[in-house]
Amino acid sequence: MKAFALIPLISCGLLSACGGGGGDSDNTVVETSVNAGADLQIIEKSEFTITAQGSPADGTFSWQQVSGPSIEGFPLEGAEQTLTAPDVKTDSEIILRVSYQSTGSSAVSDDISISVSSNNQLPLAVVTQTSPETLPSVYKDTVTLSALESSDPDDNGQIDSYLWQLLSGPDLDIESFNESTLSFSHPLLESNVNLSWQLTVTDDEGGEASTQYSMTLNKTNELVDANAGADQNVEEFEEVTLDATNSETVTDTYKCKWQQLTGNTETLSNSDQCTTTFFASDVDTESTLSFEVTVTDSKGRTDTDSLFVDVSPKALGLINDSGVGECYNNTQRINCESDDFPAQDAELGRDSYANRLDKVGKGNLAFDYTKLNEFADEVGDDSPDFTCIRDNVTGLVWEVKSVASGTVPNTSLRDGQNHYYWDIGNATTVNGKANTTCSSNISCGLQTYVNEVNAIDFCGGTNWRVPAYTELLGLIDYGKQGQNVLIDNTLFPNMAEKSALGHLRYWTSQTAADGTSLSQAYIIDMSDGNDLAYPKENTAYVRLVRSR
Repeated sequence: MKAFALIPLISCGLLSACGGGGGDSDNTVVETSVNAGADLQIIEKSEFTITAQGSPADGTFSWQQVSGPSIEGFPLEGAEQTLTAPDVKTDSEIILRVSYQSTGSSAVSDDISISVSSNNQLPLAVVTQTSPETLPSVYKDTVTLSALESSDPDDNGQIDSYLWQLLSGPDLDIESFNESTLSFSHPLLESNVNLSWQLTVTDDEGGEASTQYSMTLNKTNELVDANAGADQNVEEFEEVTLDATNSETVTDTYKCKWQQLTGNTETLSNSDQCTTTFFASDVDTESTLSFEVTVTDSKGRTDTDSLFVDVSPKALGLINDSGVGECYNNTQRINCESDDFPAQDAELGRDSYANRLDKVGKGNLAFDYTKLNEFADEVGDDSPDFTCIRDNVTGLVWEVKSVASGTVPNTSLRDGQNHYYWDIGNATTVNGKANTTCSSNISCGLQTYVNEVNAIDFCGGTNWRVPAYTELLGLIDYGKQGQNVLIDNTLFPNMAEKSALGHLRYWTSQTAADGTSLSQAYIIDMSDGNDLAYPKENTAYVRLVRSR
C-alpha cells in the first residue's frame, strides 16, 4: 500500500528575482508518499526484513506494531528493519505501520501484514517406573509409572494432557488414566505376567506423541489372601458388620467362614458368608472381641485373617428410662423411625435397647429390679416373699410397703396406707400429730418415720431417707399410662387405694422454691406421673430409699 501527501513548492524564474515587484511566479504541488512494502508470509522464530520507500527522499521513517503477537524493539526508526518472528501457538497475523515525514509536509503512513505460521515441534513421550523403590515389585506393592520426564521441545511449550492405555495384562484397579502418573497395586498372581502400556502425550499446540512401555509382574507365593477388614470400635447394642469381601484369590470364586475367638459370645447372622453381622452385647466396662475368617478358593487353598472389635458401654446414664416402648402419631400407634414423627421416646435411651440388655433382675423394658429379703439378700425373681427392692440401674434400694394391717391410725409402722406431714430435719414448724395419719406414738412427720425405720435396721440398713425428686421420678413407668398406677405394683405392692386421700402423691426430699416462702415441697403422683409443689402441712405418702 502506498500513502501520499501534497506539498506546495514555489519556483522563481531564472531571469527575474523572486519577491519584490512584478514578475510571474510558479506554484508547484509536490506529492509525498510512503510504501511499507509487500505483505509477507513467514515461519515463527525466523528472521525477516521489511523495507519502506518514501518520496521525496529527504524524509524520516518510523515503525510501530499495530496488532498481533508482540515483536521486541518497537518503535523503530529507519526505512529498513530486520526482525525475528515471535514464537506462536497458532497461525497469527501481525500488522506493522510505517510513518514517513518529509520536510514541510505532514506525516503519511502505510501498513504491512506479516502472516506468521506456527511450526510446532512434537512432544517427547517418556515412561519411567518410580515405585516401589526396590524392584521387582511384589504382591500389594504400589506400582507407579510416571510420564513427568516427557517434554515439549518448543521454547515456551508444555505438555497439556496424558493418556495411559493398558495394551495387555490383567485387569487392574486404576483410579485415573489421564494423570501424569499412574498407580496400581501389584495383584495376586499365579504366574509371572507381562504388561504392555502405551502413553500418549499432547502438547499445548495439539501435537501428539506416543511411546510403549513393557514390564513384568512376578507371581505370588501364597495364592489366597484373606482380609478380615480393619479393627473396629463400637458401642454396646450397635450392629457390627464383619466384611471379608476384600479378600483376594487367583480363582474367580471363594467362600468364607467366620468364627469368634475371644470375648462375650456373639450370635453371627450368617457365619458362612463373607459378610456377616451381629449386635454387640450389653457390657458394663470396655471389652474386646476377636474374630477370624477362613477364606477358601475353588481349588481348596485357604488363608486366615482376624480382627478385633472393641465394645464400650453406651452412654445411657445411671437413671431409668421412661418405660415407653411404642411410637405414635397424632391419633394412633405407628412404627418407630418415622420421618413425620421422628426421635420419639421409644427410639431413644435405654428402653430402645431393652431386648438386648443383659438384665440382672426383672422389670418392664429397661427397668431392672432385684428382690431382697429382710437381710438384704437376693431372692428369686418369682419369690412372693421380699422386703425391699434393689434398682440395678441406679444402685438404689427401695422400701417395699408391708401388707395392710388395719385402718389408719391403727396400722403397722410401714403400712402403705400411712401418710405424713413434711418435716425433714425439723426444717419447718409443721408437726404432724401422733396417731393421726400414721401409727406413730410420737409424730406423723416424715423425719419421725425415717428415724423409726432406721432404728429397726430395716432390710439390712440404717441409712434410709426420703428420696430426691429425680430418684422418685425414676420409678415412674410411663408405658403404664391408662392404668391405675404408673409403677410396677408386682415389685412395689401394698400401695394405698387412691380413694383414701383422692390421690397417690408421694413426698420427695426437695423443698419447692416458690419465691415467697419455703412452705412447699415437691411430690410426685404415682397415678399419673405429674409433679406438684405441695404444702408441707398437707399429708402425702412416702417410699423410703437408701444407697447400698
